[in-house]
Amino acid sequence: MHDTADLIAETYALGAGPWTLTPVTRGALGQIWKLSGNGSGPGSSWAVKELLFGCDEDQVRREAALREAAEKLGIASPRLLPNRKGAYVSHLDRDSDSGSGSDSGSSGGPHVKLYDWIDGAPADVSDPDVLDWFGRTMALLHRAAEGESVMPSAWYERCPGDDEWAVLHAEVGRAGMPWTDELGRFIAGSARELAHWVTPSDPGDLVTSHLDLQPQNVLVGRAGPVLLDWDNAGSASAERELARALFVWSGGNAGDVEAGVRVARAYRSAGGRAVVQGPQSFSMLFATALNYVRVQAECAIDPEVTAEQREFASGQVVASLGQLPDLGSVSRLSTALERVW
Repeated sequence: MHDTADLIAETYALGAGPWTLTPVTRGALGQIWKLSGNGSGPGSSWAVKELLFGCDEDQVRREAALREAAEKLGIASPRLLPNRKGAYVSHLDRDSDSGSGSDSGSSGGPHVKLYDWIDGAPADVSDPDVLDWFGRTMALLHRAAEGESVMPSAWYERCPGDDEWAVLHAEVGRAGMPWTDELGRFIAGSARELAHWVTPSDPGDLVTSHLDLQPQNVLVGRAGPVLLDWDNAGSASAERELARALFVWSGGNAGDVEAGVRVARAYRSAGGRAVVQGPQSFSMLFATALNYVRVQAECAIDPEVTAEQREFASGQVVASLGQLPDLGSVSRLSTALERVW
């Protein structure tokens, strides 16, 4: 990995090495590495995100614009750093001029993004101060980004129909996946129950936002909480993003609804205008949960991706099927939130 580390350092004009790359964590779309140079102070380590399934340059530009706007509001986040040619994503290819902007159709090495490295502890969702910070932060984002005119991506607005699930289930069965029967039970039960609540957003409720506001994307450092992972930045219903975040931050199915109530109160106190009104407000939560199962199941049997990617996707299917949002839990949270509005 030393050659790759040196190439990244050259691409971003980070100076002379030696440089090392250490794997940190793997997500659905990318691998995070820690790039380290000489010394242990600020400026000696960076976070490298390797994009495992190609690059959408327009999405990267949206990410950069929203992160910069959020910084002006006082929301701390790692900088997304341009390479030496000014591009926010780089295609690492020894055979081409290093530091070039991304070309989603190019071959060779991976696409990467470079961020500040953040030292900190995972967000403690039982800490009232962290919950209050998150509610205020979401309100700031929503107030600053009202008036979005582009409808959200289909990822947040629709989910597979019965026919699409049937085709996928048959393909998974032919591939001999060990979770085929479990997927079938999900399709016949939870998938239909949750899909009932997935509908298009109200165009008058749209904002430009983060779209992945999970505790896992917050680190608490010496200066306070830092919001990570802005890759999904784009259009969303404020009501639906709020509902999804409240469900996640209250611990999901087995969570503490009072944590969700506290976040909602902080959101309202900071001027957030969205209101959670019942299961229909959780359309985004349901759509993303259903779509995640679908895309991971598709990846798990895709011969065009690597064996490592198929194995990761297979594990994600099993994990996701065991963590699907439960309508009863959503209803309990909705009832508790009535005290806020």
